[in-house]
Amino acid sequence: MSTVPPAIRIDHLPYVGRLRNRDLADIDLVVIHCTELPDMAMAREYGERVLYPDAGTGAAGHWYVDRDGSLCEYVPADRMAHHVRGWNPRSVGIELVNTGRYPHWYDSAHQAMTEPYTAAQIDALLALLAHLRATLPGLRLIAGHEDLDTERVAASDDPARSVARKVDPGPLFPWARVLAACGLERLPPAD
Repeated sequence: MSTVPPAIRIDHLPYVGRLRNRDLADIDLVVIHCTELPDMAMAREYGERVLYPDAGTGAAGHWYVDRDGSLCEYVPADRMAHHVRGWNPRSVGIELVNTGRYPHWYDSAHQAMTEPYTAAQIDALLALLAHLRATLPGLRLIAGHEDLDTERVAASDDPARSVARKVDPGPLFPWARVLAACGLERLPPAD
């Protein structure tokens, strides 16, 4: 059964040519993130930042889903994006625009994620996941960023306290709906 690919605007990051090439068959995992930023413009700004000077690259997901359901590709699947520590070679990353804990990511008093994901975002995510299942032959698993990066860091307001480094996509992400519709198995959280 073929699926109609969703409309995806291509807007590759300036350094995309420096990212490592890989075989699409090696991708078996999709990681769901949220930007923890207020909008797509700031997500783009963060994606363009060079964080790894030796390579001239930064951290970003492959696809971004805005609140209105529009999709944008920052990195093609055949390039390894830096979106989740330790899992990049075998995964692709999808970022949902969501405020998350912005701008107090590591403040112990601001750890709640209260912005719900929009229906348009989840519909677009499901369409993208169906497209990826049809085009990435090895894709079988899905995980949240918080499932894979469980490191804790010192709280910015009180270094004696710790907070989770990554909490996305967070408690308001509709895992039950996504798992029921996407045909992928959720990778168990890391210990």
